[in-house]
Amino acid sequence: MKADKNLFIAVLAVLIITACNTQKVTTVNYQTGKQEITTMMMQQAKDWSNGDLEAFMQGYIKSDSLKFVGSSGLTYGWQQTLDNYKKGYPTKDHTGTLTFKLRDFDQLANDVFLVIGEFHLQRKVGNANGMFSIILKRINGEWKIIADHSS
Repeated sequence: MKADKNLFIAVLAVLIITACNTQKVTTVNYQTGKQEITTMMMQQAKDWSNGDLEAFMQGYIKSDSLKFVGSSGLTYGWQQTLDNYKKGYPTKDHTGTLTFKLRDFDQLANDVFLVIGEFHLQRKVGNANGMFSIILKRINGEWKIIADHSS
């Protein structure tokens, strides 16, 4: 678990530096960014709860640079993350109803946020709850998750 935490911190630092240097900077007001991210995540919860994992994944950067840290370790890439979700949540009984409780928003740069929150899955095969920390970057006017650590 400590190795996962250290890996996540290292990935976070690299992503922040990369995010700050590779894209055209767009000034984003904190409140506007927070509201846009909240709206995007509420749509993700609806998509997940409808069993539409492909739509849920639209909140993530569609790139091999996506990083997801979960119970089975580090996953690279949008497609591999989607494939893992499909394998772990094969039916509506497994996806259930997803809700988020967004606990903390930190604006790390003009177009980068760190969000910490809780997820709650109510489902027939047993409920699941946990915490997450995600890094989002505004790309082409849309917030996309570029790193996700869920446990």
